[in-house]
Amino acid sequence: MKKDLNITPLNTLSLVDKVEMRINEYIKNNNLEVGDSIPKELQFAEALGVSRTVIREALSRLRTIGIIESKKHKGMVLSHPDFIQNFEKVIDSNLLGDKTLKDIFELRLILEMGMVDILFARKTEDDIKELEEIVDRMESNNSESTVFKLENEVAFHGKLYEMSGNSTLQRFQNILLPVFQYVHEHKLPNAEPYKYSKKFTTHRELLNFLKEDNIKGFRKGLANHLEPHLDRVLEKVKS
Repeated sequence: MKKDLNITPLNTLSLVDKVEMRINEYIKNNNLEVGDSIPKELQFAEALGVSRTVIREALSRLRTIGIIESKKHKGMVLSHPDFIQNFEKVIDSNLLGDKTLKDIFELRLILEMGMVDILFARKTEDDIKELEEIVDRMESNNSESTVFKLENEVAFHGKLYEMSGNSTLQRFQNILLPVFQYVHEHKLPNAEPYKYSKKFTTHRELLNFLKEDNIKGFRKGLANHLEPHLDRVLEKVKS
């Protein structure tokens, strides 16, 4: 039985961590916006009772993730942080654990299935024409198959994300695709060639659903198209 020793847990936050939190609180509490100036290092140091070196390191962290930037004649001001760019830096580090990589693998599937309604609401004739050209090229190269190929995913599914009209979603997709292939090939259990529960839905058939404005057919077809990946991530749930 675990005994309560009534001891306050050790605070593992460093002094720089605490200062970074206080500066963020200052920004929120004062309702500062992009372009607004923030106090100088010395002002923060005096207010928080720490050295300027600690303040400088905390501000450096905020500058690295794009929350603040230095402006000539204005000092430090708030800026638009590019969270996708920050996420990309983490992905490129190759330091993510297996659990995180698998979670990202699942995230791509969730995004793909979740964007169907907005995709149909925003698709244009020009989009359909470009998507048809992509499928034509795939078929002329005899690359239309049930085998996962990164180049096919980038071309076809990347265009779907572009058609959604959401630039953040599109950039996120570009980051997730290499992770998707890596996890599929190296982190998920090896298996025999996948046997679909029903006829495989090709890129051409998905395109036809879009052309016919058949959202119900597209949704079912996309789930079937992604079935091998969905089955793999749900394998433990089913067993």
